[in-house]
Amino acid sequence: MFFSFLRTTAFRNLADTEVFTGAKDVFFVGENGQGKTNFLEALYFCAYAGSFRAVRDVEIARNSFLKDGEKDFSAQVKIAQSANDEILVKFEKGKKSVFINGKRVADRKEMLAIAPSIVFCHEDMDFVSGSHERRRWFFDQTLSLYDPVYLEDLRRFRKILKSRNTVLRDFAQNRPPSGGPLEQVLDALDLQFAEYGQKLMEKRETAAKQFSAVFGPLYDEVSGIAGINVQYVPSWKKEDALSVLREKRHADTASGLSLSGPHRDRYTFAHNGLEFTGTASTGQRRLLALLLRAAQSRRFSEVTSLNPILLLDDVLLEMDGEKRRRFLSVLPSYDQAFYTFLPEEPYQRYKKDDTLIYTVKNGELI
Repeated sequence: MFFSFLRTTAFRNLADTEVFTGAKDVFFVGENGQGKTNFLEALYFCAYAGSFRAVRDVEIARNSFLKDGEKDFSAQVKIAQSANDEILVKFEKGKKSVFINGKRVADRKEMLAIAPSIVFCHEDMDFVSGSHERRRWFFDQTLSLYDPVYLEDLRRFRKILKSRNTVLRDFAQNRPPSGGPLEQVLDALDLQFAEYGQKLMEKRETAAKQFSAVFGPLYDEVSGIAGINVQYVPSWKKEDALSVLREKRHADTASGLSLSGPHRDRYTFAHNGLEFTGTASTGQRRLLALLLRAAQSRRFSEVTSLNPILLLDDVLLEMDGEKRRRFLSVLPSYDQAFYTFLPEEPYQRYKKDDTLIYTVKNGELI
C-alpha cells in the first residue's frame, strides 16, 4: 500500500491543494522553514489522526496564531493497493473527526492497520536522551502497532490508574478513617491495577528481548559498536504486584499518587551490561534514535508480514558519508518512503529511476 495523493486545507503553511505522491520514493527538497516537514506531518496525521511533533491539534491550523481566527483544518490521503482507499481527518470547531471511505470512525485504533507509518525525526532523540516516560511511549507505540490486545490493556490500565490516583488524592487531602468506604474502593482498584499491570509487564518483557535482538545487530552494523541492547526494568516484580501495592499504600495515600507500577517502568540502553547513553557521544545517541525507528519498522514487518510507509525527516543530515551508506543499507523493507533534504545535500545520489522529487517553497511544491 502507498499514499497516492495528499490533500490539505489550512494545514500549517501548506498550500490548499492536492499533491500526487504515487511513487515508491518521494523527496521533498527545500530550505528550512519552507514546509518540508509539514508534508510529512500531514501524511502522519492521516495515518494516526495525530502529530509526531507533540503539539495540540489547534496548533496545526494555519491561522492558529489568530486569537479569534478560524482554526479548522483537514488532511486527506488516497491509498493505493488497499481496501481502505481514502482517509480524511478533519478538525472543526475544536473537535477532530476521522473518516475512512466516507464512514466516520469511532475509535482511532481502527486506523492502525490501514497505512502503518513510521517517522524518523529529530524529536526521536527524546527516546534516548529524554525522560523515562518518553522511552515508555516509544516501546508502547512499538507494541501497539502490531498487538491490538496490548493497546486495549494499556488503555484499561491508564483508565484504572487515573481512577486510583483520584482516590489517592482524596486520601491525601481528607485523611479518611482506616477501613472506610474509600479504602474499600482502593482495594477493588488495586486488584484491577495489578491484573492489567502484570499483563503489560509480561508483554513488555518479551517485546524488549525481541526488539533488542533486532536493534543490537543493526547498531553494530552501522556504528561498528557491538554489544548494545535494550533492557527492560519493571517497577514491580511481576509475581508480587499486590504485595508491592500493599507495602506502598501508606506512601501512595500520603502523596496522593501511584508511586509504583508499569507507568513507572524504565527502559535503558546498555553496552556489554553497562549503561550506554550517559557516556555516548551526541553522534552515537543520534544514531541510537535513528536505529530505534529502523528496528521498530523491522519488528512490525516480522510480526505482521506487512511493510510500513517510512517518513524520514532530515535523517541523513548529520551523518558522514560512510554512516549514511551504512544506514541506508539497513533501512527496513517499505512500501513507500518520503524523505526531506536541504538543497545542498547530495540527494541526487540516493534517487532511483522512478523517484519523485519536489522542491518545496513557502508551502508549495515546485
